[in-house]
Amino acid sequence: MFKLGLGLGFIVSIPIFLGFFYLHFLPLTHHHNCFLMLYYIVALTVISMGFCGIFASFRLYMLPRKRAAADGVVVIEAEPETIVNNNNVAVSSPFKKQRFGSCIIATAGNESTAKNGDNSAVIGGNSDQNNSRVVESSSQSIMALGDANHSEIDEDLHSRQLAVYGRETMRRLFASNILISGMQGLGAEIAKNLILAGVKSVTLHDEGVVELWDLSSNFVFSESDVGKNRALASVQKLQELNNSVIISTLTTKLTKEQLSDFQAVVFTDIGFEKAIEFNDYCHNHQPPISFIKAEVRGLFGSIFCDFGPEFTVVDTDGEDPHTGIIASISNDNPALVSCVDDERLEFQDGDLVVFSEVHGMTELNDGKPRKIKSARPYSFILEEDTTNFGMYTKGGIVTQVKQPKVLNFKPLREALKDPGDFLLSDFSKFDRPPLLHLAFQALDKFVSDLGRFPVAGSEEDALKLISIAGNINESLGDGRVEDINPKLLRHFAFGSRAVLNPMAAMFGGIVGQEVVKACSGKFHPLFQFFYFDSFESLPTEPLDPSDFRPLNSRYDAQISVFGSKLQKKLEDAKVFIVGSGALGCEFLKNIALMGVSCGDEGKLTITDDDVIEKSNLSRQFLFRDWNIGQAKSTVAASAAASINSHLNIEALQNRVGPETENVFDDTFWENLTVVINALDNVNARLYVDQKCLYFQKPLLESGTLGAKCNTQAVIPHLTENYGASRDPPEKQAPMCTVHSFPHNIDHCLTWARSEFEGLLEKTPAEVNAYLSNPVEYKTAQRNAGDAQARDNLERVLECLEKEKCETFQDCITWARLRFEDYFVNRVKQLIYTFPEDAATSTGAPFWSAPKRFPQPLQFSAADPSHLQFVTAASILRAETFGIPIPDWVRHPKMLAEAVEKVIVPDFQPKKDANIVTDEKATTLSTASIDDAAVINELIFKLELCTENLPQGFRMKPIQFEKDDDTNYHMDLIAGLANMRARNYSIPEVDKLKAKFIAGRIIPAIATSTAMATGLVCLELYKVLDGGHKVEDYRNTFANLALPLFSMAEPVPPKVIKHGDMSWTVWDRWILRDNPTLRELLQWLKDKGLNAYSISYGSCLLYNSMFPRHRERMDKKFVDLAQEVAKADLPPNRRHLDVVVACEDDEDNDIDIPQISIYFS
Repeated sequence: MFKLGLGLGFIVSIPIFLGFFYLHFLPLTHHHNCFLMLYYIVALTVISMGFCGIFASFRLYMLPRKRAAADGVVVIEAEPETIVNNNNVAVSSPFKKQRFGSCIIATAGNESTAKNGDNSAVIGGNSDQNNSRVVESSSQSIMALGDANHSEIDEDLHSRQLAVYGRETMRRLFASNILISGMQGLGAEIAKNLILAGVKSVTLHDEGVVELWDLSSNFVFSESDVGKNRALASVQKLQELNNSVIISTLTTKLTKEQLSDFQAVVFTDIGFEKAIEFNDYCHNHQPPISFIKAEVRGLFGSIFCDFGPEFTVVDTDGEDPHTGIIASISNDNPALVSCVDDERLEFQDGDLVVFSEVHGMTELNDGKPRKIKSARPYSFILEEDTTNFGMYTKGGIVTQVKQPKVLNFKPLREALKDPGDFLLSDFSKFDRPPLLHLAFQALDKFVSDLGRFPVAGSEEDALKLISIAGNINESLGDGRVEDINPKLLRHFAFGSRAVLNPMAAMFGGIVGQEVVKACSGKFHPLFQFFYFDSFESLPTEPLDPSDFRPLNSRYDAQISVFGSKLQKKLEDAKVFIVGSGALGCEFLKNIALMGVSCGDEGKLTITDDDVIEKSNLSRQFLFRDWNIGQAKSTVAASAAASINSHLNIEALQNRVGPETENVFDDTFWENLTVVINALDNVNARLYVDQKCLYFQKPLLESGTLGAKCNTQAVIPHLTENYGASRDPPEKQAPMCTVHSFPHNIDHCLTWARSEFEGLLEKTPAEVNAYLSNPVEYKTAQRNAGDAQARDNLERVLECLEKEKCETFQDCITWARLRFEDYFVNRVKQLIYTFPEDAATSTGAPFWSAPKRFPQPLQFSAADPSHLQFVTAASILRAETFGIPIPDWVRHPKMLAEAVEKVIVPDFQPKKDANIVTDEKATTLSTASIDDAAVINELIFKLELCTENLPQGFRMKPIQFEKDDDTNYHMDLIAGLANMRARNYSIPEVDKLKAKFIAGRIIPAIATSTAMATGLVCLELYKVLDGGHKVEDYRNTFANLALPLFSMAEPVPPKVIKHGDMSWTVWDRWILRDNPTLRELLQWLKDKGLNAYSISYGSCLLYNSMFPRHRERMDKKFVDLAQEVAKADLPPNRRHLDVVVACEDDEDNDIDIPQISIYFS
């Protein structure tokens, strides 16, 4: 298009300009004819150039665009603005930038799309949908250099990931080039996680072709890909995940020299001999190339990491530096530092800390890191002599200094012989890692000797592998394993060729995170071996070798591990997934690949009432940018069905809760096999937990927080339920602290969010409530007659009278006066009421830690932050009043001129101001004995001012939306918080950090999500097989940052005993045929239980203390519920539940199970 426009411009404009010059400015001299000739030559040349430009651009449009053909061949539409650089690598124009494209490479048989010396292809860059370009590299290097805008972070897209990594780590990722060799299930999972993370480029290497076998674990393959090269067949779907990442392929034998193009290389299907060769090259390269070897063999997996001789970890755990507010420092050697008991200190012995804002002992404010010891919850010892320092008087902040850590990795050839300490995941398998270290070496030798993997079910192959393992073990001398566990090695051999999807998902998450560490130095790397197995996921019944026989299906790899009987159970399962966000997308992918609910009797139901937003796309990998605004569950279900067309799935858009029990009724829950939670809030989890408890259905629970994840198996009668144990509630700052005495930025942002909602949402909504029905509103406020009603009326009156805005200048005036009120007058009033030398009733200084003495601000139009506050506040105020916003408001000079017009009245402090200082107070409103009179007066004034409003006037309440950077919401909140922080000398934050805190953004990354879902699906095998004991199940907590993996058996449910009976929370007592009250009491009496109270919902049906209740003895329970409790029993309801309070014959209360009364 550029060439076309330039050509037309030359043709039309230049001859006109020359002609104009010729007619008006050329003197009529003897040079006239010469110039006329020159004019003709120039004009003709220019017109020719113009036509060349036009035809050059037309050429691109006249050529046919390549599209997908059934047999393969390249399927790409050319982007005219795509540039080819000197290395023949496609680099997209930076002018148009969209996240996703449709870049397709397909092959016929095992040939690459186009032939060149390296047999490689490069695609990617920022191109429009269906307008991407593929350029084949003719040189040895297949590296693409990325586009110029790659360092720019799309904060809307990556906000949740930024909350985990920070900008610097993200920039390092954006500059990283990664090689992934081996594109079976594990390679695809690693690639997915890294592409979502947004690395610069990913090169996929695989010499093999897609087999039907691969469809058990690789979500990018379909039946139509069988026979194609794995790397080339993977490109299209992986490119859709993130078009900013350049994806390349290598389909021929890899040489070690090619590794120099990458910051990190990952091998998922390589023998030890070749791995050692490549690792030696990477280890000795300058700079070192991070090397990862990872394998998944059935239910067994291994990872080896070598990031070079000296690898620096910038941040070992990713946590913010811990801080404390100082209460006292002694003049001792060593000194004792005590902190306020506002929050526990998180320091460790040996930590380095720095001091700031210390009064008196100012020597500590020099910024020098100092070591501490004897760290306790509220104090520590400072390893320094402060005897001759000044006497501590007040104030001070102590902050942890995070130190980089240098790790010395050993190369693979050394580490194989001397592996050092293994990273443990399951302490019940303390001796397992050394055995698996041996097993993987034995398998490598087996494959090297025979050129194939052991055959599933072949006892001969299993014995050979056991023999090889024994021989290697004997050669280890003192380092040999005492018991090589032939039973475990037998199953290891049987499944060694298979890559199971749950294992690939789990290891894909771990390895993907290790690559991020290698490229950024963020988080502590895995050092150096990690082995894992889920041996207990195997079926409990012994399997005949014939059960492992392949069926020529996409599940053959899975059948080679679990047998065909479990596969049938998977296919016939009826599964309910609650939520289709990040966890839900991963679960759908896993379940589709495992074949769950893919049989004639199987069904998968997924529900989610949310729609897709841009910020979802960096983790919820089944969604694309063209899906934004669509229902999550519908899009996710469609994407899952494209992975496996046999998946029987129904997508719903209902929230699971009491209000949708007509949708998710008794029949629905009773027909389920298992429930999988993919939720992001505790209340919804608790509701689903109660339903699973009631209907005795297994529940698989999981959650993530940044690099952390946890999983929980809730199994009827075997484990405690999800709600049996809960985390303590988060500590909330007292209201008086937030409103008058903040001492950290969180307090400032909490206040800012509260003010935003009050000014722009609640007050306009209150105004509309009044204007919509004045009579009813006034009556309600009069009837309430309290401080809250008074406050409501004051806010409505203020908005419609004193602070009413009719022009944009009025909005600027409002914003400027708000600045004065918030950051000048309120502070002046506070320090007038409580001067710096004020004392409490006990004589202690009022302004002692953690309180910080504030200072009022002085507004200046020359301060950009002051003007930005006024800009955001005035624009949003205008929006609530429906006032047009002029363009000049975004020009600082013109805005400053408008602000200067505002007359700011002088502040006069109030002597009787009531400032709340009680930390237990829950409201800032104070009741008054004359509230009723004030309310009547306010209503009278409100009636008068309403007469001046235009007919039908309404305000527009603004709901806070954190993920739209153009709406000024976060600008105002960040401005409010930072100006307040400036009042109290609290460090300010940028808008992104403000968004994380005020927007309550939950940090999230794809790697921990993938790991969690992989672990859950390993438990799903056990659930659907049935017959497993509680010790076979695993609950997991993992932190990929450390890394830490902690797996343990679930906690059994609490058992209650009475006489010869026992029950748990899973038990429910059922009485059928709608008994009478007398019959129920007698039924309990026969069990040695005396019922003294029976209730249905919140209504008491029977209490032994009330004589009139004895009249109900012979009434049926349904009649009682309908007459007494006014129960509305829907037609689909077949029972009602009652809570019965009982005691034994010794008058001891006995907690009995819930009782269900069934009726026809």
